[in-house]
Amino acid sequence: MYSEKFLKFIEMWQKEFAIERTIDEKVCLDKDNNPIPWYTYPAIEYLSQLDFSEKEIFEFGCGNSSLFWANRAKQVTSIEDNLQWFDKWQKEFQCANLDIRWRDEGEGYYNAIYEDGKKYDVIIVDGKRRADCARTALDRLNDGGMIILDDSDRINTSQEYIDAVNNLKKGDLIQIDFYGFCPMNNYTKTTSVFLRRDFNIKSQYIVQPINGWGNLWGMGRKHRKEFYRINK
Repeated sequence: MYSEKFLKFIEMWQKEFAIERTIDEKVCLDKDNNPIPWYTYPAIEYLSQLDFSEKEIFEFGCGNSSLFWANRAKQVTSIEDNLQWFDKWQKEFQCANLDIRWRDEGEGYYNAIYEDGKKYDVIIVDGKRRADCARTALDRLNDGGMIILDDSDRINTSQEYIDAVNNLKKGDLIQIDFYGFCPMNNYTKTTSVFLRRDFNIKSQYIVQPINGWGNLWGMGRKHRKEFYRINK
């Protein structure tokens, strides 16, 4: 019923992206069981190239993304508004450089970014009150840094997202939209990255871009030739 090429395509999504597992088990993990954010795969792969080892991260919305960032960054502060999820993350996420804080979804939530009196290199807006969080995020963003707004395609139907993007645009940031599939979903969405015009987070590799998941040029020459032979 399906061509061999199409079946190979499905196999790649199953093995390299582990998307079948993420949908069936409702968990954000890669094929090696590493935690990944609920961002689009293109956004995850772009961010995975960069060197955040000396960077401080602030995150509105806690989850496996918090572990993703804790595995890469110097320090992560993550705000959670759901007390049940907060208790769960507090027990399960044992990282010395991850500080999870509960704040209700009122002013204390979007103003939590002011509590330590410092600025951050990366700020993720992926929880409640996104317009307010975008506004305070812009105020606390370090020179050379970035703000990530997930589910940004909701701007087409939501005033909240219209306001969030408008708040970020007041900072004269460069907007890059990563469209595509993501963990746990059987449909596409968009994760947007907003960069300072002096953006200075470097790649951790000699070249950029590196080969992504399922990329043909990530294979050795012999295997690439065999792939061509089978799939021509």
